[in-house]
Amino acid sequence: MLSHHSAAELQGLVATPVPAIHVMVPTGSQIAPITGVVLHYSSLVTRERHPALRPPQTRVEETVLDLAGGAPSLDEALGWIFRACGSRRTTAERIASAMARRARIRWRTELAAALGLGADGVHSLLEFRYVSRVERPHGLPVATRQFRVTRAGQYQYQDVTYQTYGVVVELDGRVAHPVELRWRDIHRDNASNVDGQQTLRYGWADVTEQPCRVAAQVGGLLSRRGWDGQLRRCGPTCQIPVRQIPA
Repeated sequence: MLSHHSAAELQGLVATPVPAIHVMVPTGSQIAPITGVVLHYSSLVTRERHPALRPPQTRVEETVLDLAGGAPSLDEALGWIFRACGSRRTTAERIASAMARRARIRWRTELAAALGLGADGVHSLLEFRYVSRVERPHGLPVATRQFRVTRAGQYQYQDVTYQTYGVVVELDGRVAHPVELRWRDIHRDNASNVDGQQTLRYGWADVTEQPCRVAAQVGGLLSRRGWDGQLRRCGPTCQIPVRQIPA
């Protein structure tokens, strides 16, 4: 059956196909090398095969775990988890069940933590970084992820919403910003302001390179809108201004 990147292509997890065809076969099979084909051996072929999709291919959850386990970095491994959950091709619960059936898997602890946040609505690596580097370490309140709002008869999803305080944080991991998408974001922010919400927007560099500054801005806005909590330093080198830390 098709597996890894080839299965991911059929399942809509990748947009650009890879040159080689990835095929999974039963352990012990005697197969001569085939040009352009990468063979993967498994003793659990029957369990990992999708029961309905054709051509034969691994289940989406197994595809995700195969790719995450072979990823060159933890970030890329986490990216497969969030891509699958965020696109609603599978769920964090299904991936967790598949992972529990595997005796060995790389980065098990980190992937399990990501799956927990995936079940709570985190749909991208950037959202994961926001939770793990901005929100939790600095004592910000727990936000609602992917909060659905209806505007002009259409559903929209807000990345991070502090509902009680009317604060929205939108996270944009794109390197390039096509004009039509930039205007879409502006229209969405304007609609949030009309609804009484205030939007802060951050990119990858903000969240990963300046998480303390982001936390200070979010915390400051939350405080002005009624949050009575206190920011805390994430460590000895935290860059949150002293005036925002309780004595």
